[in-house]
Amino acid sequence: MTNRTHAILVLIAAVAFAVSPAIFPGFAGYSADLFPIPQRDPPVQPAGWAFSIWGVIYLWLIMGAAFGLLKRAEDDDWATMRPALLGSLAVGFLWIPVAQVLPGLATLMILAMMALAVVAMLWAGRRDPWFEGHPVALYAGWLTAASGVSIGIWLAGHGIMSQQVAAILCLIGVCALALTIMAMRPDEWAYPLAVIWALIGVIAANVAAGNTIVTVLALIGAAALAFRAVTGLKRKGHA
Repeated sequence: MTNRTHAILVLIAAVAFAVSPAIFPGFAGYSADLFPIPQRDPPVQPAGWAFSIWGVIYLWLIMGAAFGLLKRAEDDDWATMRPALLGSLAVGFLWIPVAQVLPGLATLMILAMMALAVVAMLWAGRRDPWFEGHPVALYAGWLTAASGVSIGIWLAGHGIMSQQVAAILCLIGVCALALTIMAMRPDEWAYPLAVIWALIGVIAANVAAGNTIVTVLALIGAAALAFRAVTGLKRKGHA
Protein backbone atom coordinates (compact mmCIF):
# COMPACT_ATOMS: atom_id res chain seq x y z
CA MET A 1 0.00 0.00 0.00
CA THR A 2 1.45 3.37 -1.03
CA ASN A 3 2.01 6.34 1.26
CA ARG A 4 -0.70 8.28 -0.58
CA THR A 5 -3.23 5.46 -0.12
CA HIS A 6 -2.49 5.40 3.59
CA ALA A 7 -2.91 9.17 3.73
CA ILE A 8 -6.31 8.93 2.02
CA LEU A 9 -7.45 6.15 4.33
CA VAL A 10 -6.38 8.07 7.44
CA LEU A 11 -8.40 11.11 6.36
CA ILE A 12 -11.47 8.94 5.63
CA ALA A 13 -11.06 7.20 8.99
CA ALA A 14 -10.67 10.51 10.86
CA VAL A 15 -13.87 11.88 9.32
CA ALA A 16 -15.75 8.62 9.97
CA PHE A 17 -14.53 8.58 13.56
CA ALA A 18 -15.69 12.16 14.08
CA VAL A 19 -19.19 11.49 12.72
CA SER A 20 -19.61 8.16 14.53
CA PRO A 21 -21.57 9.80 17.42
CA ALA A 22 -24.12 10.98 14.82
CA ILE A 23 -24.23 7.60 13.08
CA PHE A 24 -24.61 5.77 16.40
CA PRO A 25 -26.51 8.30 18.56
CA GLY A 26 -27.62 8.08 22.15
CA PHE A 27 -24.36 7.26 23.95
CA ALA A 28 -23.68 9.23 27.13
CA GLY A 29 -21.36 6.87 28.95
CA TYR A 30 -21.85 3.24 29.93
CA SER A 31 -25.40 2.56 31.05
CA ALA A 32 -25.39 1.75 34.76
CA ASP A 33 -27.61 -1.26 34.24
CA LEU A 34 -25.22 -2.99 31.84
CA PHE A 35 -23.29 -4.28 34.86
CA PRO A 36 -24.22 -6.90 37.48
CA ILE A 37 -23.64 -4.12 40.03
CA PRO A 38 -25.10 -0.92 38.51
CA GLN A 39 -22.51 1.84 38.21
CA ARG A 40 -24.00 5.24 38.97
CA ASP A 41 -21.56 8.16 39.34
CA PRO A 42 -18.39 6.05 39.70
CA PRO A 43 -15.56 8.10 41.26
CA VAL A 44 -13.10 7.13 38.50
CA GLN A 45 -15.21 8.97 35.92
CA PRO A 46 -14.54 12.66 35.11
CA ALA A 47 -17.26 15.28 35.24
CA GLY A 48 -19.40 15.37 32.13
CA TRP A 49 -17.96 18.63 30.79
CA ALA A 50 -14.50 17.05 30.50
CA PHE A 51 -15.70 14.95 27.57
CA SER A 52 -16.03 18.12 25.50
CA ILE A 53 -12.36 17.56 24.61
CA TRP A 54 -13.61 15.12 21.98
CA GLY A 55 -14.69 18.07 19.83
CA VAL A 56 -11.11 19.36 19.77
CA ILE A 57 -9.72 15.88 19.14
CA TYR A 58 -12.05 15.17 16.22
CA LEU A 59 -11.39 18.50 14.52
CA TRP A 60 -7.64 18.41 15.04
CA LEU A 61 -7.31 14.84 13.75
CA ILE A 62 -9.25 15.75 10.60
CA MET A 63 -7.16 18.89 10.04
CA GLY A 64 -3.96 16.93 10.53
CA ALA A 65 -5.03 14.13 8.22
CA ALA A 66 -6.12 16.62 5.54
CA PHE A 67 -2.78 18.45 5.77
CA GLY A 68 -0.97 15.13 5.59
CA LEU A 69 -2.81 14.14 2.43
CA LEU A 70 -2.55 17.50 0.67
CA LYS A 71 1.00 18.43 1.67
CA ARG A 72 2.77 15.28 2.89
CA ALA A 73 1.13 12.39 1.05
CA GLU A 74 4.43 10.84 -0.05
CA ASP A 75 6.51 12.04 2.89
CA ASP A 76 8.30 9.23 4.73
CA ASP A 77 8.32 11.39 7.87
CA TRP A 78 4.55 10.87 8.03
CA ALA A 79 4.37 7.36 6.62
CA THR A 80 5.66 5.53 9.69
CA MET A 81 2.83 6.54 12.02
CA ARG A 82 -0.10 6.25 9.60
CA PRO A 83 -0.84 2.48 9.86
CA ALA A 84 -1.10 2.61 13.66
CA LEU A 85 -3.28 5.72 13.58
CA LEU A 86 -5.49 4.17 10.91
CA GLY A 87 -5.97 1.06 13.04
CA SER A 88 -6.90 3.11 16.11
CA LEU A 89 -9.43 5.23 14.21
CA ALA A 90 -10.98 2.17 12.55
CA VAL A 91 -11.57 0.53 15.93
CA GLY A 92 -12.81 3.85 17.28
CA PHE A 93 -15.47 4.13 14.60
CA LEU A 94 -17.12 0.96 15.94
CA TRP A 95 -16.60 1.71 19.61
CA ILE A 96 -19.86 3.52 20.41
CA PRO A 97 -22.29 0.80 19.22
CA VAL A 98 -20.27 -1.80 21.13
CA ALA A 99 -20.13 0.35 24.28
CA GLN A 100 -23.91 0.67 24.26
CA VAL A 101 -24.34 -3.07 24.81
CA LEU A 102 -21.02 -4.74 25.70
CA PRO A 103 -18.86 -2.62 28.04
CA GLY A 104 -16.38 -5.44 28.56
CA LEU A 105 -15.62 -5.69 24.85
CA ALA A 106 -15.65 -1.90 24.63
CA THR A 107 -12.96 -1.81 27.32
CA LEU A 108 -10.75 -4.13 25.29
CA MET A 109 -11.39 -1.99 22.21
CA ILE A 110 -10.42 1.25 23.92
CA LEU A 111 -7.23 -0.38 25.17
CA ALA A 112 -6.42 -1.33 21.57
CA MET A 113 -7.25 2.19 20.40
CA MET A 114 -4.99 3.63 23.07
CA ALA A 115 -2.07 1.31 22.31
CA LEU A 116 -2.21 2.06 18.59
CA ALA A 117 -2.58 5.80 19.18
CA VAL A 118 0.45 5.81 21.49
CA VAL A 119 2.48 3.95 18.86
CA ALA A 120 1.40 6.50 16.26
CA MET A 121 2.41 9.34 18.57
CA LEU A 122 5.82 7.82 19.29
CA TRP A 123 6.45 7.20 15.60
CA ALA A 124 5.20 10.60 14.43
CA GLY A 125 7.74 12.87 12.77
CA ARG A 126 8.76 16.21 14.20
CA ARG A 127 8.69 18.46 11.14
CA ASP A 128 4.96 19.29 11.31
CA PRO A 129 4.09 18.98 15.04
CA TRP A 130 0.84 20.99 14.86
CA PHE A 131 -0.58 18.71 12.16
CA GLU A 132 1.09 15.39 12.89
CA GLY A 133 2.40 14.97 16.43
CA HIS A 134 0.15 17.17 18.58
CA PRO A 135 -3.30 16.02 17.39
CA VAL A 136 -2.33 12.36 17.68
CA ALA A 137 -0.78 13.00 21.10
CA LEU A 138 -3.92 14.71 22.41
CA TYR A 139 -5.97 11.74 21.16
CA ALA A 140 -3.57 9.23 22.72
CA GLY A 141 -3.53 11.09 26.02
CA TRP A 142 -7.29 11.16 26.34
CA LEU A 143 -7.49 7.47 25.43
CA THR A 144 -4.94 6.68 28.15
CA ALA A 145 -7.20 8.28 30.73
CA ALA A 146 -10.36 6.82 29.19
CA SER A 147 -8.88 3.32 29.32
CA GLY A 148 -8.38 3.67 33.07
CA VAL A 149 -11.92 4.94 33.50
CA SER A 150 -13.34 2.03 31.50
CA ILE A 151 -11.33 -0.55 33.44
CA GLY A 152 -12.33 1.01 36.77
CA ILE A 153 -16.00 0.96 35.93
CA TRP A 154 -15.82 -2.63 34.68
CA LEU A 155 -13.99 -3.85 37.80
CA ALA A 156 -16.49 -2.24 40.16
CA GLY A 157 -19.43 -3.22 38.00
CA HIS A 158 -18.50 -6.89 38.28
CA GLY A 159 -17.85 -6.76 42.01
CA ILE A 160 -14.13 -7.46 41.68
CA MET A 161 -13.49 -4.46 43.92
CA SER A 162 -15.39 -1.47 45.25
CA GLN A 163 -15.84 1.71 43.23
CA GLN A 164 -13.42 3.52 45.55
CA VAL A 165 -10.64 0.93 45.31
CA ALA A 166 -11.12 0.64 41.55
CA ALA A 167 -10.84 4.40 41.19
CA ILE A 168 -7.68 4.58 43.30
CA LEU A 169 -5.92 1.72 41.51
CA CYS A 170 -6.90 2.91 38.04
CA LEU A 171 -5.84 6.50 38.70
CA ILE A 172 -2.46 5.27 39.90
CA GLY A 173 -2.21 3.03 36.83
CA VAL A 174 -3.14 5.83 34.41
CA CYS A 175 -0.61 8.24 35.93
CA ALA A 176 2.16 5.62 35.99
CA LEU A 177 1.48 4.65 32.37
CA ALA A 178 1.31 8.28 31.26
CA LEU A 179 4.63 9.10 32.94
CA THR A 180 6.23 6.06 31.29
CA ILE A 181 4.95 7.09 27.86
CA MET A 182 6.05 10.69 28.43
CA ALA A 183 9.57 9.46 29.11
CA MET A 184 9.64 8.04 25.58
CA ARG A 185 8.60 11.37 24.04
CA PRO A 186 9.26 14.02 26.69
CA ASP A 187 8.86 16.99 24.35
CA GLU A 188 5.25 16.17 23.41
CA TRP A 189 3.08 18.41 25.61
CA ALA A 190 -0.30 17.54 24.06
CA TYR A 191 -0.23 14.01 25.49
CA PRO A 192 0.03 15.01 29.17
CA LEU A 193 -2.35 17.90 28.55
CA ALA A 194 -5.15 15.47 27.70
CA VAL A 195 -4.44 13.25 30.71
CA ILE A 196 -4.32 16.27 33.01
CA TRP A 197 -7.63 17.50 31.58
CA ALA A 198 -9.18 14.14 32.44
CA LEU A 199 -7.74 14.28 35.96
CA ILE A 200 -9.16 17.77 36.44
CA GLY A 201 -12.53 16.33 35.47
CA VAL A 202 -12.07 13.58 38.07
CA ILE A 203 -11.15 16.19 40.67
CA ALA A 204 -14.24 18.25 39.89
CA ALA A 205 -16.54 15.22 40.08
CA ASN A 206 -15.11 14.02 43.37
CA VAL A 207 -14.96 17.42 45.04
CA ALA A 208 -18.67 17.71 44.38
CA ALA A 209 -19.19 14.23 45.85
CA GLY A 210 -16.98 14.90 48.89
CA ASN A 211 -14.55 12.12 47.97
CA THR A 212 -11.32 13.51 49.45
CA ILE A 213 -9.05 10.51 48.78
CA VAL A 214 -9.75 10.31 45.05
CA THR A 215 -9.64 14.11 44.76
CA VAL A 216 -6.19 14.34 46.37
CA LEU A 217 -4.86 11.39 44.36
CA ALA A 218 -6.01 12.91 41.06
CA LEU A 219 -4.52 16.26 42.09
CA ILE A 220 -1.15 14.66 42.87
CA GLY A 221 -1.23 12.82 39.55
CA ALA A 222 -2.03 15.98 37.60
CA ALA A 223 0.77 17.85 39.36
CA ALA A 224 3.28 15.08 38.63
CA LEU A 225 2.34 15.02 34.95
CA ALA A 226 2.50 18.81 34.71
CA PHE A 227 5.93 18.86 36.34
CA ARG A 228 7.21 16.16 33.99
CA ALA A 229 5.80 17.99 30.96
CA VAL A 230 7.42 21.30 31.93
CA THR A 231 10.72 19.53 32.59
CA GLY A 232 10.60 17.90 29.17
CA LEU A 233 9.91 21.20 27.43
CA LYS A 234 12.74 22.92 29.30
CA ARG A 235 15.16 20.20 28.27
CA LYS A 236 14.02 20.57 24.67
CA GLY A 237 14.62 24.33 24.89
CA HIS A 238 18.20 23.75 26.03
CA ALA A 239 18.90 21.00 23.51
